[in-house]
Amino acid sequence: MTARPCSKVACRAEAVATLTYDYADSLVVLGPLAIRHEPHSYDLCPRHAERLSIPLGWQLLRHSLAS
Repeated sequence: MTARPCSKVACRAEAVATLTYDYADSLVVLGPLAIRHEPHSYDLCPRHAERLSIPLGWQLLRHSLAS
Protein backbone atom coordinates (compact mmCIF):
# COMPACT_ATOMS: atom_id res chain seq x y z
CA MET A 1 0.00 0.00 0.00
CA THR A 2 1.39 3.38 -0.98
CA ALA A 3 1.48 6.05 1.73
CA ARG A 4 -0.78 9.02 1.15
CA PRO A 5 0.35 12.56 1.94
CA CYS A 6 -1.46 15.00 4.19
CA SER A 7 -4.05 17.09 2.32
CA LYS A 8 -2.84 20.35 3.89
CA VAL A 9 -1.00 22.58 1.44
CA ALA A 10 2.81 22.32 1.69
CA CYS A 11 2.66 19.47 4.23
CA ARG A 12 4.68 16.47 3.12
CA ALA A 13 3.95 14.28 6.13
CA GLU A 14 2.25 10.91 5.78
CA ALA A 15 -1.50 10.89 6.44
CA VAL A 16 -2.85 8.84 9.35
CA ALA A 17 -6.44 10.13 9.58
CA THR A 18 -9.36 10.92 7.29
CA LEU A 19 -11.60 13.94 7.79
CA THR A 20 -15.12 14.22 6.37
CA TYR A 21 -17.88 16.80 6.72
CA ASP A 22 -21.60 16.05 7.07
CA TYR A 23 -23.09 19.39 6.09
CA ALA A 24 -26.71 18.36 6.73
CA ASP A 25 -25.95 17.60 10.39
CA SER A 26 -23.20 20.21 10.92
CA LEU A 27 -20.87 17.36 11.87
CA VAL A 28 -17.15 16.85 11.32
CA VAL A 29 -15.88 13.26 11.52
CA LEU A 30 -12.22 12.43 12.05
CA GLY A 31 -11.14 8.81 12.10
CA PRO A 32 -8.40 6.43 11.07
CA LEU A 33 -7.08 6.69 7.53
CA ALA A 34 -9.65 5.38 5.06
CA ILE A 35 -8.69 2.39 2.93
CA ARG A 36 -8.83 4.50 -0.22
CA HIS A 37 -8.90 8.20 -0.95
CA GLU A 38 -12.34 9.67 -1.58
CA PRO A 39 -12.75 12.98 -3.44
CA HIS A 40 -14.85 14.60 -0.69
CA SER A 41 -12.59 13.71 2.23
CA TYR A 42 -9.27 14.99 3.50
CA ASP A 43 -6.33 12.90 4.66
CA LEU A 44 -4.39 14.42 7.56
CA CYS A 45 -1.03 13.80 9.21
CA PRO A 46 -0.87 13.42 13.02
CA ARG A 47 -0.01 17.09 13.56
CA HIS A 48 -2.91 18.44 11.49
CA ALA A 49 -5.36 15.86 12.88
CA GLU A 50 -4.48 16.94 16.43
CA ARG A 51 -4.74 20.68 15.68
CA LEU A 52 -8.04 20.40 13.83
CA SER A 53 -10.50 23.25 14.32
CA ILE A 54 -14.12 23.07 13.18
CA PRO A 55 -16.72 25.64 12.15
CA LEU A 56 -18.52 27.45 14.97
CA GLY A 57 -21.70 25.60 15.95
CA TRP A 58 -20.57 22.28 14.46
CA GLN A 59 -19.90 19.07 16.37
CA LEU A 60 -16.76 16.93 16.12
CA LEU A 61 -16.89 13.16 16.20
CA ARG A 62 -13.31 11.99 16.76
CA HIS A 63 -12.67 8.25 16.48
CA SER A 64 -9.53 6.81 18.04
CA LEU A 65 -6.56 6.86 15.68
CA ALA A 66 -4.69 4.18 17.64
CA SER A 67 -4.50 0.74 16.04
